[in-house]
Amino acid sequence: MINIPKGTKDVLPSESYKWHYVEGMAKEVASLYGLNEIRTPTFEHTELFLRGVGDTTDIVNKEMYTFLDKGERSITLKPEGTAGVARSFLENGLFNGAMPLKMYYITPVFRYENPQKGRLREHHQFGVEIYGGAGADTDAEVIKLAKTLLNKLGLEVKLNLNSMGCPTCRAEYNKALKGYFADKLDALCPTCRERYHKNPLRILDCKEEGCKKLCVDAPKITDYLCDDCKAHFNGVKELLKEANVDFIVNPYIVRGLDYYTRTVFEFVTTSLGSQGTVCGGGRYDNLIAQIGGNSTPGVGFGMGIERVLMLMEAEGVEIPLPSPVKVYVATMGENAYKKAFGVVSKLRDNGVKAELDHAGRGVKAQFKYADKIGAEFVATIGDNELSSGKCNVKRMADGTTEEVGIDDLVKYFVGE
Repeated sequence: MINIPKGTKDVLPSESYKWHYVEGMAKEVASLYGLNEIRTPTFEHTELFLRGVGDTTDIVNKEMYTFLDKGERSITLKPEGTAGVARSFLENGLFNGAMPLKMYYITPVFRYENPQKGRLREHHQFGVEIYGGAGADTDAEVIKLAKTLLNKLGLEVKLNLNSMGCPTCRAEYNKALKGYFADKLDALCPTCRERYHKNPLRILDCKEEGCKKLCVDAPKITDYLCDDCKAHFNGVKELLKEANVDFIVNPYIVRGLDYYTRTVFEFVTTSLGSQGTVCGGGRYDNLIAQIGGNSTPGVGFGMGIERVLMLMEAEGVEIPLPSPVKVYVATMGENAYKKAFGVVSKLRDNGVKAELDHAGRGVKAQFKYADKIGAEFVATIGDNELSSGKCNVKRMADGTTEEVGIDDLVKYFVGE
């Protein structure tokens, strides 16, 4: 037997309705906020992620699925959704259309990491990207959209908010970080010692316990914001208050990707142990320029669908079951089966969820199967029913039966 690859998971027919519910709610909220769907390839040229995500990030250094194709080109399964959307925005000239451009996607993403509960090598994201809005209002709207969806799904999570500043004020902050970590280099992990020289900000994102402890007393980026970045951050906070969105300013949120500027945020929970971030995002005004376009403001987020479903289960949120089979048509004999096949086809054509036997079962076995799949009614057709033109319809919940004309079954159930 061939087993599923490590770090991946099947979505079984008995569970898929939960995914449909979350994805349907996500699309509904996205539409409410004026977003349209974008779909990008599952794999991209590796250079896109090196330039966009950043070559000092854990994603690029440790987690990407990268390989050479038959043309010796370096290809990577997308580890996140934003860079691919940015590439599409630039390549397809979407900047020439109406701005701001508001998009969403639901996509698989791939990261080669140690699988654990809430962290898979293939997982799925609902993502939002908005281009062309430079003001604090766009940041606040994106955050409010995420909160709206989480609340509609019955979840209450905490919002952590921070600003990473612009390249100007971040340069001053990097100097402060270098000064702070200068006498602690020996205590840092090998990766962070390298980060110290290339991009000290990434040390704050390290998952090693020793490095995390050293970061507790590190300088806060909010103390180094320039006047423009400070005003932008204050604007975001004011608008979130107007929209009744509670938040906590957490100056150590830096997110795991280099393209972020100014606002960064995370929706977190304590119900999922160490995998507490359900949604994260922020502003990335330099991303389009980094991959070869003109500077274009952008802001967005990624929300892990698996983690949302885990949290809904942990919080006891009930997801509505799919509608049951309305009627199962049980048959006896070849002629009855042909007639039933036509009846079931007409029922489905009229929007009635109907089933019939496909396994050559006897009548008693068909009733057992109908009960197993939760059919509300069973209509039985055999030679006698064909002769009389009438059949018995049994309500499975209470066993009551009613005689209905075979040719009237569609009318009977459409009117139910």
